[in-house]
Amino acid sequence: GVNMIFSPSVCAGVALAGMTSPTGRSHTLDARADGYARGEACGAIVLHDGGVAASLGVCGSAVRQDGRSASLTAPSGQAQQGLLRAALADGGCRARAVARAGAQGTGTGLGDPIETGSLEGAVLSKRDAATALGALAVGGVKANIGHAEPAAGMTGLLKLVGGLHNGEASPNAELRSLNP
Repeated sequence: GVNMIFSPSVCAGVALAGMTSPTGRSHTLDARADGYARGEACGAIVLHDGGVAASLGVCGSAVRQDGRSASLTAPSGQAQQGLLRAALADGGCRARAVARAGAQGTGTGLGDPIETGSLEGAVLSKRDAATALGALAVGGVKANIGHAEPAAGMTGLLKLVGGLHNGEASPNAELRSLNP
C-alpha cells in the first residue's frame, strides 16, 4: 500500500468539504473526534501458510466494499459487520477468540461510533462471559500517522501485526477520553 501527497489540491478539497480535522490530528475513538488528518505511507507484508500469519494468530481474512450508506463519510455498519463475520468464517474462528482489532478509526464523530458498533455487533455480542478471553483491544493507526488513504489498510495491518509480534496493543496517540 502506498500513498504520497504531491499536490495541495486534494488537501484543500477535503478541508473545504469539512472532512479534515482543524487541529491537524486524527482523534481516533476519542470524544474530540472532529475529522481526519491526511498522511503518507508505504508498506508491505507477506503472509504465507505456516509462517508469520499462523504464528501471530491471524486466522482469516475477507474483502468487501461498504455498500449503500447515507454519505461518503457515513460508513455502513451492516456492511462492516458482514465483513467481520466473513473474516471469522474464513479463518474458522469464533468471535470469543478475537483479542485485538485494528479499527479504520478515521477520527470522526460519526464514523468511529458506527465502527465500534459493528465490532460490538459482530464480535463482542457473540462472546460468552464465561469463555471470553477478556477485553477486546481496539486500536487505530490514523491517530499516529494520519489517514494514508489507499495505504490505510496496510498501515493498520502493520500496526496490528507489530503489536501481535511484540505481545502488546500499541496505544492510540490521541486517545484521551472515549467517544461516547
